[in-house]
Amino acid sequence: MSEKYKTHSDGIYFVSFSVAGWIDVFVRRKYQEILVESIAYCQKHKNLKIYCYVIMPSHVHFITYSENGELSNTLRDLKAFTAKALIKAIEENPQESRKEWMLNKFEYYGSISSQKQKFQFWKHDNHPFFLYSPEMIKQKVDYIHDNPVEAGFVNFAQEWRMSSANEQSPIKLSERI
Repeated sequence: MSEKYKTHSDGIYFVSFSVAGWIDVFVRRKYQEILVESIAYCQKHKNLKIYCYVIMPSHVHFITYSENGELSNTLRDLKAFTAKALIKAIEENPQESRKEWMLNKFEYYGSISSQKQKFQFWKHDNHPFFLYSPEMIKQKVDYIHDNPVEAGFVNFAQEWRMSSANEQSPIKLSERI
């Protein structure tokens, strides 16, 4: 991982990661739940703090912090675990109408990856961006919450179920920034 994409032991970060090929996997609640449960595990066992988030059909944005200074490792582990769990869920889902297409795409991205893996679910970068001012934090919170509105999925940010803008959000947020 290049130095540009590494996180350091202190600070709040804006993090984005996306599904290889921007495949819209998270349109299915079953797949959303796998990601949400994995995030909850990292919150409980790896000291991952989530202050703001959105899960879009093909990508995720967080404002996050790791108390133990291991944010890069935590994100790597989260992505590795969810990639395996999501591929398995797709393979075993008899109602998945796009199963063959998605698995073929993930296999293709795995074959062209520098890591030459069987499947590649996530793109290999996280794009952590250090948030060094209150103004920058506010700009990223607005960007995250407006993402589903800008994409045309909802009229108001609080209508998107997979967002910290929604009071019924399935991810427990850490104390406010």
